[in-house]
Amino acid sequence: MRHVVAAVILGCAIALPAQATPFFFSTGDSNGLIGTASRPAGGGLIEVESADDFVTTSMTTITSASFWGLIPTGASLSSLTAIGVEIYRVFPKDSSDPPSGDVPTRVNSPSDVAFDSRQSSDSSLGFTCTVLSSSFTVANSVVNGINPIPNPTTGGEGPATGQEIRCDVTFATPFSLPADHYFFVPLVGLDSGTFLWLSASRPIVPPGTPFAPDLQSWIRNENLAPDWLRVGTDIIGGSPAPTFNAAFSLTGVAEEAAVPTPGTLALLVAASGAGALSLRRRAPWPSR
Repeated sequence: MRHVVAAVILGCAIALPAQATPFFFSTGDSNGLIGTASRPAGGGLIEVESADDFVTTSMTTITSASFWGLIPTGASLSSLTAIGVEIYRVFPKDSSDPPSGDVPTRVNSPSDVAFDSRQSSDSSLGFTCTVLSSSFTVANSVVNGINPIPNPTTGGEGPATGQEIRCDVTFATPFSLPADHYFFVPLVGLDSGTFLWLSASRPIVPPGTPFAPDLQSWIRNENLAPDWLRVGTDIIGGSPAPTFNAAFSLTGVAEEAAVPTPGTLALLVAASGAGALSLRRRAPWPSR
């Protein structure tokens, strides 16, 4: 009888749906330390991808995102011709292993190929961008100096000034991400010039969303792919080398493990009592 009662209770618990809760992640506002190129190929320019990480602790649906960047002074928002978002997992997932050896390390880098992606060109992504400042300067930048070993360390390409913008994107087809460690990569195409993704504080501080391990930002171009370089440690260099996050946020819903409802708990108590009562009322085995 106890086995029957336990099976009934277990069946009720399994039947409960997972609970959905809002998901929000942010690295915080841009801090002006560095801007890194992140653009699709086009207009005679090769593709450059900048990446920064986040985690999900359960199945999570990402419905929208925001990121902060720099566009050339005088450029209009209408010059933004296309936006894409790619999601990568952490190497060695989705990658050839061992790697090529063309970069100092692939430990904690994005994988070789994207886990999933959305683009404005196929309407799987919609976007609205806003000018936050007509004149914003970053202390350093990385656009073209993305080199394999033995010469990955360039120190950066110096300060850059332009218009600070925030792009808000919505995903017509949301990203469905199991619990894992990921990298977020925005790609912004311009009629002329290069979009620079702005850095954010590392470590993340409130009102950002601190987490561990918080990996530094990475970058690659078509010539370096499938490998990646660390923006701070490999390219900027120094002793100690600076490390950077990139300014972005994510919004969606996350599934939590199902918990028994009050009704299920009452059933548990009642069923347990009934099982115990039936056991007490059972007649003893006849003596022999």
